Amino acid sequence: MLASGSKGNCTVVATERTRLLVDCGLSCRETFRRMKLMGEDPHALNAIVVSHEHSDHVQGLLVTAKKLRIPVYMTEATRAAWRRQLRAQRLEPPPGMAEETFDAGRGFQVGDIAVSSFTIPHDAADPVAFTFRAEGVKLGVVTDLGYMPASVRQHVRGCDVLMIESNHDLEMLRTGPYPWSVKQRVMSRVGHLSNDSLAEFFTGEYDGSAAILILAHLSEQNNHPELARRSAELALGPKQSLIANRVLLASQSEPLPPILV
Repeated sequence: MLASGSKGNCTVVATERTRLLVDCGLSCRETFRRMKLMGEDPHALNAIVVSHEHSDHVQGLLVTAKKLRIPVYMTEATRAAWRRQLRAQRLEPPPGMAEETFDAGRGFQVGDIAVSSFTIPHDAADPVAFTFRAEGVKLGVVTDLGYMPASVRQHVRGCDVLMIESNHDLEMLRTGPYPWSVKQRVMSRVGHLSNDSLAEFFTGEYDGSAAILILAHLSEQNNHPELARRSAELALGPKQSLIANRVLLASQSEPLPPILV
């Protein structure tokens, strides 16, 4: 986890053979700096996988893809939305950029990592979340969704590691500095998942399979790390043990130490 939050999201998923960059919301320079800080070589990356076109997920994509010359995977609608953003800035993808498209709900393979995508409720062109399978391990990366529909709950079953959004505390959001229109957007069914909504999932249909849970995309204005952690841990209750459902917090300002499974 190189970064998670409204200022930029970026994650590395790796096996011994394959390395994926999931979203590219930091500048190329900062992405490379944080990867090197974690002992990772950016030039060893095999592909970039993009969840949706919002700037906190793609603002470093153009330069990073240009420098690394590796395939970029996104849905066709996300690709079209991203290209419109570039044209508005009078920018163009580099010649020969390998843009690989996939359909939401369909899987694809990069090296020895099997990638599954699934639609999430968010106000983007064609937003998706992912699970990754390799070497008998299943990892879920699920952020930027207004609620947890049945399809998403099903996709995250059996995850050994699950990164999931815990964006805001409802009371902090309601009384905070955002304009009311933005508050409505965040709280909507195509906005972001609150601490309470995540807790409801944990107390209900969550299967308790993950050894590690990472709370991600925490709002710096409308949440506090300890509020998010306490809400999750109380909801997990008996599902949490010394070996399962250990709760970690992703940060905007610094990478999370590598998680080895």
